[in-house]
Amino acid sequence: MPDSLASRYKHITEQIRAACVDAHRSPEEVTTIVVTKFHSSSVVRELHALGVRHVGENRHQEAVAKHAELVDLDLTWHFVGQLQSNKAKAVSQYCVAVHSVDRLSLVTSLAQSEQVIDVFLEVNLTDVPGRGGAEPHDIAALAENVLESKNLRLRGLMAVAPLGESAYTAFERVHALSQELLSIAPEATDLSMGMSGDFAEAIGLGATHLRIGTAITGKRPSAT
Repeated sequence: MPDSLASRYKHITEQIRAACVDAHRSPEEVTTIVVTKFHSSSVVRELHALGVRHVGENRHQEAVAKHAELVDLDLTWHFVGQLQSNKAKAVSQYCVAVHSVDRLSLVTSLAQSEQVIDVFLEVNLTDVPGRGGAEPHDIAALAENVLESKNLRLRGLMAVAPLGESAYTAFERVHALSQELLSIAPEATDLSMGMSGDFAEAIGLGATHLRIGTAITGKRPSAT
C-alpha cells in the first residue's frame, strides 16, 4: 500500500478509473465516498485539499463533532453505519444521505427531518438474524414507506458483501434486487456498494457510490 494519504488517494482513484473502463462505464457515474471513521478532522481537511468532496461516517457523536470543525469546507457528508432511530433526526442535520436505512422505525424518524434526505435501503446479504440490513423480501415494503414521505428521497440500495461469498455473486444479488425495486421506484437507480477490497466488482455490477476507507486513509487509529 502506498505510504502517504496523497499517494493512496491517487492510487485508488486510478484503480477506480481502470475498473470503470473495464466495465465500459464513465468514471463520472461513480461517486467515491471516503470513510473517515476514527480519523481526525485534520485528515478530512487534508483529503479535501486532495480533491475529496464526499466523506462518510458511521458514528454520530464522532461525525457531528467533525462536521462542526469543518463547516468551512464544501463537503458532502454521508452516514454509512448502523443508525439508532433516536439519533436519526440529529444526523439529518448535517448528513445529506443515509446509506443504512433498514427498518420502518428509522424511516419514520428520518421523515421528521426539516430537509430532504437521500435514503439508501440496506440489504442484509447474510443468513445472520439481526445483522444490519433489511431482509431482501422486506425491501419493497420499506421502499413504499420511504416513498410516502415528502422529506425522504429514495436513491436505491446499499449492501456489504459478506465474508465467505465472492463479492461478485453478492453484488449480482443486489443488482437483481435493484431491478425489482425499479418497478415501484423508477428513480431509485443508485447502488451504494463496494469497499476497499471489492470496489472493482461493485463497479462491474453498476455501483454508483463506493464507500472506501482504509485503502485511502490507511490503518484506522484505535477507537477511544
